[in-house]
Amino acid sequence: MTHGIWASVGGMQVNEYRQSLAANNMANLDTVGFKNDLAVIRQRLSESDANPSAKMFETNPYNGLGGGSWVKPTHTNFSQGTLEQTDRALDVALDGDGFFMVGDSQDVRYTRDGRFARNSFGDLVLSADGGRFRVLDQAGLPINIADPTIGPVTIGRNGEVNQGDEVLGRIGVVDFADRTALKKAGQSTFKLVGETQTFPATADIYGGNVESSTVDSIASLTNMIEVSRAYELNARMISLQDETLGMATTRIGRVG
Repeated sequence: MTHGIWASVGGMQVNEYRQSLAANNMANLDTVGFKNDLAVIRQRLSESDANPSAKMFETNPYNGLGGGSWVKPTHTNFSQGTLEQTDRALDVALDGDGFFMVGDSQDVRYTRDGRFARNSFGDLVLSADGGRFRVLDQAGLPINIADPTIGPVTIGRNGEVNQGDEVLGRIGVVDFADRTALKKAGQSTFKLVGETQTFPATADIYGGNVESSTVDSIASLTNMIEVSRAYELNARMISLQDETLGMATTRIGRVG
């Protein structure tokens, strides 16, 4: 009986996590370059199956019973969002695989958010975080627009930053053999936390555009409703099992 209660408790925890994930996705519906997260659910093994040393303690009534459901590491959907035209000279979007490099030699981040700006020092920076991260070139060095009065700045399809006839640098765009090595670090940026091969990306860069979020509002809203109902059902199952357990402990002793 208590096994069923614990299985329902696990179901509530799983759906609480799914709901928080769906809510975060919905909150970033309009966040440029945001990649939505997907909750992956797996079977929760019983202790005797998960831990071979616990085999000696297994009991026959529970042999073959699973431990309910549990979550696996969150999966990030790295599919490309649609390109939206802004007509701002320093807005750029990637069409294809890859990530912009931003930050510095001590803290490199990767992002699909191409809303760039020029800070007071002339550096090309990521505007989404208030200019804290500088945009890096292929060598990992910042790109500087020293004198904005020389002429308008343009960014070519290959990532070259030009001002008049002068090439100021080429925006670094890289990709990874295993994207699960990337971890979200806020402001639509990722940090590399695992071991994987890094290589130059071949994505085209479109100036005057940004990439929209990959969140599907209708699918996310439907998912939130489904998760809410699943949570309520697990809560109801706990209540029913508790009532049944209470009846068993008060009535069985009276039989005969």
